[in-house]
Amino acid sequence: MKVLFNKLKKSNRVLLIFYVLCIIGYSIGFAFFIRSLLSLQGIETVLRIVLICFFSIWLLVFIMWNLINLILKKNKTLIVTIIITIIFIAIFGFSSFFVDKMYNKIEKLTISDYTTYTTYLIAMNDKNIEKSSKLGMIKNDNDIEGNILAKELIKKEKLKNEIVYYEDYYEMLNALYKNDVDGIFVSSNYVILFANEEAYKNIDTETKVIYEYSKKMKTQDMMASSNKKLNEPFSVLVMGVDSQKEGLNANSAFNGDTLILITFNPKTLTATMFSIPRDSYVPIACNHNAYNKINSSAAYGTSCVVSTIEQLTDIKIDYYAKINFRGFIDLVEALDGIDVDVEQPDYDYYVKQHGYGKLCESNSLRDTTNLVCMDTGWQHLNGEQALAYARNRHGFLESDLARNRHQQQIVESISKKVLTLKSFESFENVLDAISENIATNMSTKQILSFYDILKNMLNSSLKGNDFVTIHKTYLEHYSLPVYLQNAYMYTSALGHYPDSLEAIKELMKVNLEIEEKEIIKTFSYNYGEQYEANVTGKGITTGNKLQLVPDFTGSSAEYARSWGASNGVNVIVNGTSGVITNQSIHSGVLVKSISSITVQLGTESYTPEINNDTPSTENNGEDENVSSNNDDKDLEDNVLQDVLPTNSEE
Repeated sequence: MKVLFNKLKKSNRVLLIFYVLCIIGYSIGFAFFIRSLLSLQGIETVLRIVLICFFSIWLLVFIMWNLINLILKKNKTLIVTIIITIIFIAIFGFSSFFVDKMYNKIEKLTISDYTTYTTYLIAMNDKNIEKSSKLGMIKNDNDIEGNILAKELIKKEKLKNEIVYYEDYYEMLNALYKNDVDGIFVSSNYVILFANEEAYKNIDTETKVIYEYSKKMKTQDMMASSNKKLNEPFSVLVMGVDSQKEGLNANSAFNGDTLILITFNPKTLTATMFSIPRDSYVPIACNHNAYNKINSSAAYGTSCVVSTIEQLTDIKIDYYAKINFRGFIDLVEALDGIDVDVEQPDYDYYVKQHGYGKLCESNSLRDTTNLVCMDTGWQHLNGEQALAYARNRHGFLESDLARNRHQQQIVESISKKVLTLKSFESFENVLDAISENIATNMSTKQILSFYDILKNMLNSSLKGNDFVTIHKTYLEHYSLPVYLQNAYMYTSALGHYPDSLEAIKELMKVNLEIEEKEIIKTFSYNYGEQYEANVTGKGITTGNKLQLVPDFTGSSAEYARSWGASNGVNVIVNGTSGVITNQSIHSGVLVKSISSITVQLGTESYTPEINNDTPSTENNGEDENVSSNNDDKDLEDNVLQDVLPTNSEE
């Protein structure tokens, strides 16, 4: 060893210093490079192993070979290997920086362990909170923003007011609007949550925030990531979050106007897309299975939406993704736009207003004075146009159902465009767009495993096949103007035909390989007719529909008893003769929510248990389903011939 050191002392000092520095620099850079490569689990495993082995061998060769070169004074060879090693060190640095940067952006997609929750105490604009004021609060002790933080806000502000508890937000909002309470505790997202209801469409200007309280807490609304590997069939629930700005609001409550359940089979590269109408009237899993519009489940957080849809579809949801549609603009722009076949509006009033062959919608800031317009037919859409098309429903008779169809088109177009990315810069731009505007319960490792799926899609596309086969669905529905007993108001809901849903459920289960079904490999069609791809669920209008309590006024006791026997409702008749003049349950109430009803015959007095408030049925078409406006109007005209008192019998 002493002889070796003596020989090294006689070597070129400058080259010796570079030799030592290269070993140190290479070792440090290689360590970071290995860490970065190991973080890319599931991506080109063989290639990563080959790279680690190659650069490990090079380090050993560089040390031993150049030690000999120093002793033998082969300076030219030493200089060449040092230059090559310096290049490798630069590669390590660049690669580690790029991989770590991409990895951190992907990691931001996963739900954080901690969330900032915010509660507001709001009041009507013409009201102030005094010591004598009554305050409304959600009764559920597990509701973070409506109960838990509300109590902390009371303690913080030292409020001594009387608290009135309510079972749900609509009942509590109604109490605020009727001045039964002077203030209520709600999520900071309350405007987005409730402005879709006709009665509260101006809630942002009619109310004001009195107190605000935020707290960073361990995320309470986190659905655990599935252990299912992405090389086997899986399901994903896509939830749209509407926002006035980019970035996802940290609060758990959000609007649920866009709900798309996707199943994907990576073996067959087959997907199904089921857009669930926001007004679908279904049991809400986290609210004692009480019926309500499915988008109302979002007020209770992600887990409530997931459990409600699992209950509706009988499909286990493996993963979910919450997407902010303001950030959706950035995603489309990062892809340099998308190609979509823009549907021609068919609502006569809308067509007369904007012209045939045009589709217009408010811009991303919901500014109706600066409309975003586009031609119909195949179009190359920018971000603003894509968002406008995804939001528009007023131009179509099917309203929200048409919007669901358009959103499916956009999802498909974006999926195809992602495969055309040809540079790291484009890929980075896409990651920038989604990292701030998408949150999912997938782990980073699971997200990275999409690489193999995308590679298979690309290979299939290069062979001339569709990169993925997407089966679309359509849930047949009917108008269901339900009267809400606790809120004393009508809500324009949608019922669905059970057999249509069953067909969609079967399609999803077959794609998930839960059920087996013989695949039809041949088909025929008439050359003289335009071919349309089959849409599962469409045209199926069979199965038991949800029933509403009718207006019994003027009917006989026998008719009421017969109706009760057919619907499993106990009908109690007061009086001995005459026709029905009053009833204890308001017409329009969902039959499934009651067990008995009392009717009054003749002119004998009958005292209801709930007041006789007249519900507002004004409808300006802003948020209702255009296709069902006339049906709703006829029904409401009928039930309002004699506004009746209500009596809740859950």
